[in-house]
Amino acid sequence: MKSFRSILFWMHLVCGAAAGVVILIMCVTGVALTYEKQMLEWADRRAWTAPPQAGARPLPPETLLAKVIEAQSGAAPTGLTVRADASAPATVTLEGNKTVLVDPHTGTIIGEPPSAMRSFFRTMTMWHRYLALEGTSRATGRAITGASNFIFLFIVLSGMYLWLPRVWKWIQFKNVLWFRGGLTPKARDFNWHNVIGIWSAIPLALVVLGAMPISYPWASSLVYRLVGDTPPVPAAASRPGERRDAPVYVTSGLDASWAIAQQQRPAWRTMTTRLATSAAAPIVLTVDEGYAGQPQKRTTLTVDRATATVAKAEAFESLSTGRRLRSWLRFAHTGEIYGLTGQTIAGLASAGGAVLVYTGLALAFRRFVSWLRRRRDGAASDIPRAA
Repeated sequence: MKSFRSILFWMHLVCGAAAGVVILIMCVTGVALTYEKQMLEWADRRAWTAPPQAGARPLPPETLLAKVIEAQSGAAPTGLTVRADASAPATVTLEGNKTVLVDPHTGTIIGEPPSAMRSFFRTMTMWHRYLALEGTSRATGRAITGASNFIFLFIVLSGMYLWLPRVWKWIQFKNVLWFRGGLTPKARDFNWHNVIGIWSAIPLALVVLGAMPISYPWASSLVYRLVGDTPPVPAAASRPGERRDAPVYVTSGLDASWAIAQQQRPAWRTMTTRLATSAAAPIVLTVDEGYAGQPQKRTTLTVDRATATVAKAEAFESLSTGRRLRSWLRFAHTGEIYGLTGQTIAGLASAGGAVLVYTGLALAFRRFVSWLRRRRDGAASDIPRAA
């Protein structure tokens, strides 16, 4: 009867061989997406070739948007993002999902955000989530990557057990904890597989686990139920062919709400709002004191437009346990929850995952070739010799 370790090993090997190529694609594209937000922000700054003069003050948001509307021949802004850094441009979203960079001190339109880098990250994201499938095939790509991620989670968790030596002695641990030179290709791949597996196991498990609620609605709901929360109801999608009147976006009250948000969150880094289509609707501001992937540093303020008072302040610590856990998992997947350090660790773990797939497939291929050779030699030995 085969031992538990032997059964687990063969399940580990079969799963790796079955989903290895897709997992490799997700790992490589995951590495490429590691510093996406920082790179896009850097590109936007580079596009602003005329930095502000010393002592220049940013325009109030209502004035800034009025200048954009005038320059865009009445195009309706739907959203605004302003950064506290005086050397960074403001970002205005126009109706039709068009985005322009704006000089926050003069209201002059700099132009659309640089497209080359955004195109690269968009391509990487398409491969990472959908295997570059588009249209109606996107659901198929998402299903494949979701299933492969689920398999990868099993591979990583089972690997935590298999990568440990059978005999718990220092000499055995030393052989799988450090890279060794002068090995044959097979021994080298085995050494790399074990060393990288041991050192990247925990961060890689968190990265893969964080993708589960993204891939599957049931996994997202499970996160809430595990802590006794009720999962949120999915937002209703608009029906195909449904007609909607052209909305009118309201900018009144933004100046006062912006000033209140800056007073309440003086360490703000970015401030974003989506414009409402009704003068009676409140103004909702997202104030971020970190990067966009750090929900623990983000506060959502709901400001009454008529009275310019904060009706609701929703910080990370005020969220339910389920929402906090769901947010933590979402950004643990990219490492952003812990800022630049977390992103770097997640990127290194993804790179390690790519090497694990390569070495695992190489070892499996060598095992298969060896099995074929033994079978061929066995069949040859069974042929009776001529007298």
